[in-house]
Amino acid sequence: MNAGRLHPIRVNREKCRGCVHCMTACPIQAVRIRGGKAQVIDEWCIDCGECIRFCPHNALDSHTTSFSDLDAFKYKVALPANVLFGQFKSTTSPSEVLCALRQMGFDYVYELSAICELTASATEEFLRDRPQPRPMISSACPVVIRLIQRRFPALCDLILPIEPPRETAAKILRTTLPRMLGLRPEEIGIIHITPCPAKIVSINNPISMEKSYLDGAISIRDIFPPILQALKQSKEDVIMRHLFPETAFSGLGMGWALSGGETRGLKNFRTLAVSGVKDTIRVLDQVEAGLLADVDYLECMVCPDGCVGGPLAVENRFVAKSRILRLVNSLGERSVVNRSDMDFLYHKDFLSFHHPVQPLREPVLDPDPAQAIEKAKRRDEMVRHLPGKDCGACGAPDCRTLAEDAVRGWAKLADCPFVPKEKR
Repeated sequence: MNAGRLHPIRVNREKCRGCVHCMTACPIQAVRIRGGKAQVIDEWCIDCGECIRFCPHNALDSHTTSFSDLDAFKYKVALPANVLFGQFKSTTSPSEVLCALRQMGFDYVYELSAICELTASATEEFLRDRPQPRPMISSACPVVIRLIQRRFPALCDLILPIEPPRETAAKILRTTLPRMLGLRPEEIGIIHITPCPAKIVSINNPISMEKSYLDGAISIRDIFPPILQALKQSKEDVIMRHLFPETAFSGLGMGWALSGGETRGLKNFRTLAVSGVKDTIRVLDQVEAGLLADVDYLECMVCPDGCVGGPLAVENRFVAKSRILRLVNSLGERSVVNRSDMDFLYHKDFLSFHHPVQPLREPVLDPDPAQAIEKAKRRDEMVRHLPGKDCGACGAPDCRTLAEDAVRGWAKLADCPFVPKEKR
């Protein structure tokens, strides 16, 4: 079931009690309980982090870039997600957070809200250039892309072929910093600060490009304590606070931390924003059925309320959402992006995918078609002997999945405690 670590989600076997919360939360049935412990099927996982979010024992976490990994670079750049600013009390400004990152050892901090606004402008340009098909689907959330690849492969052509802001920002830095600093590109480490394990996978195994422009990602959970410490040490450093004036932030871009923030900048198009795994799947079902063809653009975020609800964040998402909304309102809708810069980058394909998103092959019962048909028959026969309780007591999320696991050799019908002995 586990053919190498393709994904960052890890199970702490000492903390895991073998409850079924993670298994029932997984939207694509990639978690099992075997030997009294949770197991993640790497080949199926889409890194949504729902298992992390719902584990009551904190037994699941995500492996990210460690601080020691940064020592490999001569020059270190931090690219914090906008969500980071909602993790701190309202008395702490975004400028102070950016300064704290500098004090922690980053040589440069690149704030993403302006790049988010630039991406929204490029999206508008794309929608004007290509009136069909509809709706186009945002490429910002890597989980949504993997979900579409796996479960809605016919929708791959609807994914907006524009890279998300984190990759665009990293590409800009990767293009300009080596010349400015006189360093080789590999001597510059560009690190994303993320609330989401899927961003880590999109760096290590990018879908729309040969190689990510980012070198790694540190979770907000890991970096939050040292930022707090740096903030305490810099409270009286007035000069540092003015290194990043608030006028450089984009209110439109800052809103990307929240569901609906991306579509907020697309005022001339019919848009729809959805968040949460279940609602995202429900809406994608409607897109696949052709029921949303009157919508121009669909923003999907699998985390509740958007990235602000990411499983690697630390603050209550409702509190963080309130703080981000205050920031958005205080910054207003004044544009900080030069339109001619956007036009140049857009028409030079600087913002575009290197290659289109391709469907992923659905998990099959057997690579041999004849064997797959035979196993499907055996699975259906087993299902008839199962009680249909879908209780998870067997270690699989439902009875049909237990039967599929059994024909794959991962489980036995006897794992179900409700099957009479004579039928086992």
